[in-house]
Amino acid sequence: MKRLTKANSPGKTVALSAVGAEKVFADKISGSRRQRPELGKMLEQLREGDVVIVTKYDRLARPLKDLLEIVETIQEQGVGFRSLAEDIDTTTPAGRLVFHVFASIAQFERVRISERTKEGLVSARMRGRVGGRPPALSTAQKIEVRRMRDEEQRAIAEIARLFKVSERTVRRA
Repeated sequence: MKRLTKANSPGKTVALSAVGAEKVFADKISGSRRQRPELGKMLEQLREGDVVIVTKYDRLARPLKDLLEIVETIQEQGVGFRSLAEDIDTTTPAGRLVFHVFASIAQFERVRISERTKEGLVSARMRGRVGGRPPALSTAQKIEVRRMRDEEQRAIAEIARLFKVSERTVRRA
């Protein structure tokens, strides 16, 4: 039985190798994105009898819908799914039940975190706090940048060096 795994860090790769992983696929982008090159490669290489092992089930996909679709695709090919952190093994009926329960709870948790974050941002705005990165240029500097750029026709690169900002910031000013 060939074991295919998903990992996103060297430490996790070691943990997967310790449980018999023969081939490790590691994407450098978020699990919230459905289109990931290594995930695609892994799905293409699956053969009946393989087991996909992940350190945590949310490493495979973040949205519940995507996670369930991927695991269903895996199972349709006669491939098992195993998550080390949650001790889930979908090759058994009990493991499939536990997987669906955990996946639903994780989706609920992500939605609640998002709601709390939005509530916190609204509360902060009501108290006069503004989030985000501070502007690179003050209002006076923006006026000067526009004057140098539009009236004096100075090079954007030169203005950017003078104000120690990117050329894009100069263009947006």
